[in-house]
Amino acid sequence: MEKKKKTWKIGIMLLLILLVTGCGNSNYIVDDKKPVENKATGQVLQKDILCQPEDKELDQLYTKYKKQTKIRYDKLPKCSDFKLNSNKSSGIWEGIFVKPLAYIILKLGYLINDFGFAVMIIGLAIRLILMPISRKTMKQSNNMKKAQPELARIEKKYQNRTDNEAMMAKSQEMMMVYKKYNISPFGSCLLAFIQLPLFFAFLQAINRTPAIFEDKFFGLILGRTPIVGLLEYHEWAYIAIIVLIILTTYLSFRNAMGTNNSGNPEMDKQMQFMFKFMIIMISVASLYLSTAIALYWIATNGFVVIQNFVFKKLDEKENSKDVIIKPSKDKKKENKKDKVKKGK
Repeated sequence: MEKKKKTWKIGIMLLLILLVTGCGNSNYIVDDKKPVENKATGQVLQKDILCQPEDKELDQLYTKYKKQTKIRYDKLPKCSDFKLNSNKSSGIWEGIFVKPLAYIILKLGYLINDFGFAVMIIGLAIRLILMPISRKTMKQSNNMKKAQPELARIEKKYQNRTDNEAMMAKSQEMMMVYKKYNISPFGSCLLAFIQLPLFFAFLQAINRTPAIFEDKFFGLILGRTPIVGLLEYHEWAYIAIIVLIILTTYLSFRNAMGTNNSGNPEMDKQMQFMFKFMIIMISVASLYLSTAIALYWIATNGFVVIQNFVFKKLDEKENSKDVIIKPSKDKKKENKKDKVKKGK
């Protein structure tokens, strides 16, 4: 089951990186079978933008290719006038996730006059809401670590048996261990199932809303990628953004994958490989992340680093309480025994 879980996570990360860098996405405007880019940002033009851009050059590009847009370009509202019922939603995904998220970012961005901060604030707010699930996931991980020696013994016990009766017995014994340590086999996947749709929704909401990717954050255009900023415009601030993406990703993943010793050498090797693989892939992907997505990534991963530190301290406090309570119970038993002996 663990091997399947690791393969599943690697597959999800590859899909995430492909979507982030724009590979495999057919929902863009093309010219002579090549995707049309905004030269100022390096961003591929989406067919299904939610509102009209205010930048004149970008407006001219969309006017030129308006036949390729999924919604009549001249009927699109200005981003400042965008509402939840603006345009007809193309499906449940857009209606429930993308448009509401774009609407919230726009409203907050116009309110504080900064879409970069708006993206970061909303990302942090979502992380705060997901905190109880994150806590539960970390407890599941800690419980799995405690259960690993018993699970390893069961694996060793049935390693040379492949008959149905042995497999049934093995499955029952493993389920007993899961029950003993209060482990749900799918508990650790719950957060990923929630996070991934939210990340893809953020990605689409930003890429499809011109007011967001046209705006600037400390002089950096939110739609511009580090590769374009460094090579075309020599904006060295992108080096700091790349470093922060890699650093916060490394620190947020480290507790989950890099330093946890499960007690199973083979599993630890798989975890270390996956950890290094993901860091390398994200390091490459960071060159092609728009500034807006980079800010979201840095803010949320930075939150996770602090969150994991707090959770770790809480776990240490709980464990220290357990250690104090257990000896006190043993002492009570010893005192009872002493009283019985004296009575005799």
